[in-house]
Amino acid sequence: MTTTRSPRKGSAKAAEAAKPARAARATKATKAAKTATAVKATADTIRVGIGGWNFAPWRGEFYPADVTQSRELEYASQHVTAIEINSTYYGTQKATSFARWHDATPDGFVFTLKASRYATNRRVLAEGADSVSRFLESGITELGAKLGPILWQFAPTKVFDADDFESFLELLPARQDGIALRHAMEVRHDSFMDAAYLKLARKYKVATVYTDNPEFPSMADLTADFVYVRLMCANAKLRAGYPPRELDAWAEHVRTWAAGGQPAQLPHVETPSAAKRKARRRDVYLYFINGAKEKAPAAAMALLERLQAK
Repeated sequence: MTTTRSPRKGSAKAAEAAKPARAARATKATKAAKTATAVKATADTIRVGIGGWNFAPWRGEFYPADVTQSRELEYASQHVTAIEINSTYYGTQKATSFARWHDATPDGFVFTLKASRYATNRRVLAEGADSVSRFLESGITELGAKLGPILWQFAPTKVFDADDFESFLELLPARQDGIALRHAMEVRHDSFMDAAYLKLARKYKVATVYTDNPEFPSMADLTADFVYVRLMCANAKLRAGYPPRELDAWAEHVRTWAAGGQPAQLPHVETPSAAKRKARRRDVYLYFINGAKEKAPAAAMALLERLQAK
């Protein structure tokens, strides 16, 4: 026969005392779930994110005090829809790390990986074949459906040479381990603001990163079926890093890109004709990077709120 013990008085008192804490945790969990649901609603074609997730100034500002460092990725992925990983630029990560990042984030979340600097920081780009292969075979496909575009960043001293650059584009596969790859070029020398470069990028279907930084060329010319944007001009004195009107403008630009259009207000090498401004829907990846980095999460969430409002 099974007997049921009556709870001890001390246990009952402890349970009663714990109720407010449980209620607070439940409220916080509900808010997090609502945030994650709202974020996911925007994630079909538009991803807005930040660079990395381990950043000390975010603790106590973006991350609540009770979020441990081991849970920062989990928390960040509930409030933004993508993260650009910079550590892959400096060194090889383990396949187990990519698998762990995959498991820590919700469905629909995306990681952009900055490719190895050893592949792009070369005088002769074709000589980077081994570095390209080493990066692509390092276990990045452990991210599965959460693997977003691969960002290939070139040094500000790298001058455009059509033959040299095409030899590099020929090294980039369309698939790795059965998973489709998307490639984005971040070029940082003014010589790339050339119709010949755009023609090459379109030939190989690689995106050209729109970089909002006065030190680097900014061109919104479309060269692929997706758009990649890096915003670097946050102001540390503003709550969200940007004036509300600028965030409103970026929300409109993102909607235009996602709908298949081209924002005419942004700088282009080639003036988009009316015929080219309308196309099928595109995926858009926008990251708040560098420049008052402490404001990046607030800026990303403020932009997501605007995108979810319509």
